Amino acid sequence: MPAATVEPVAVHAAMRWSLFAGGKRLRPALVLATGEAFGAPAELLVNTACAFELIHTYSLVHDDLPSMDDDDLRRGRPTCHVRFGEATAILAGDAMQALAFQCIAEDDALDADVRVRLVAELARAAGTPGGMVAGQAHDLSAESREDVTAAELDLIHRHKTGALIVAAARAGALVAGASESELSPVGDYAAALGLLFQITDDLLDVTATAEALGKTPGKDARAQKATYPALHGLEATRLRARAVYEQALDALDASGQSAPLLGSIARLILERRA
Repeated sequence: MPAATVEPVAVHAAMRWSLFAGGKRLRPALVLATGEAFGAPAELLVNTACAFELIHTYSLVHDDLPSMDDDDLRRGRPTCHVRFGEATAILAGDAMQALAFQCIAEDDALDADVRVRLVAELARAAGTPGGMVAGQAHDLSAESREDVTAAELDLIHRHKTGALIVAAARAGALVAGASESELSPVGDYAAALGLLFQITDDLLDVTATAEALGKTPGKDARAQKATYPALHGLEATRLRARAVYEQALDALDASGQSAPLLGSIARLILERRA
């Protein structure tokens, strides 16, 4: 990351404010965990892991904007646009998105064909038609609608949250040289993990405090967003979370890899309180 004193200082300060604010670091953790499960050393994975966190953080900066989800609290402190202004926040997000691809493209520790595959994987997950941007578009269009179905809700979150999580897990395995047949159960595991993450996120928006979450609770209901508790109720949502967790573990078993850390990540998401 550029130092906060490097011009343009406002943009670089905003980037650092958002990226170094903490957070769960789930996506880079998945790059590292899946890569190491397939035998890659951490030093070969770390630039790709950073790229995924850059994309995720850029998405949060833009997601918090007044024209999107309009939030003023993220990771326990003012959101980027509240602190630095809307224009600077947009530019900071744009810069982090570009820097993510630069991290991979300039990673001389990886073969050129691996870098190309990683860039394609990340780009598909971040964009449209089946990636994060598509999910955000579907999410915004579902606001205030009373006819959102369970299938539509799953589609929103498989794109908005799940696509980048799937790509992160696959990316770690790609760096390690996993075959296409090995990548399939990894993707299934991560798809379940992404859905589980969003289900628990929806639960916490209803049940947790701002201090625990580091962001504003209850916003989904106030914005009339499509969520699992709103559609199914709290108890059915908790049961759905448990079922999706079991799906993630089944996919891990199908992979044939000894990956206790990946199982622990799934349990951490199921039981998370923030």
